[in-house]
Amino acid sequence: MRKGDGVFIYHSMGDPAVVGLAEVVEDGRPDPANPKLAVADFRFLSMIEPPVTLREIKESGEFSDWALVRQSRLSTMTAPEKFVEWIQRKRPGTRF
Repeated sequence: MRKGDGVFIYHSMGDPAVVGLAEVVEDGRPDPANPKLAVADFRFLSMIEPPVTLREIKESGEFSDWALVRQSRLSTMTAPEKFVEWIQRKRPGTRF
């Protein structure tokens, strides 16, 4: 992750969903507690209302090859550009 990157905030508890937006404020760096991991600093931007559920993403049929759909409990992953465009169409106020 690099400073200035947009980030979707996703939770997998209850009804898994993309619930908000954030921005990376400092480049990712090795986790001092575990060098196999990385940490980054974020700034919260906004909530997505209503949240975009994992069910809604799967039912679109457009993202079957995306890691979120195949293994939804990963902690970080790149969002495909077509997802960014799709979510902006579904939730017109969604902008980084």
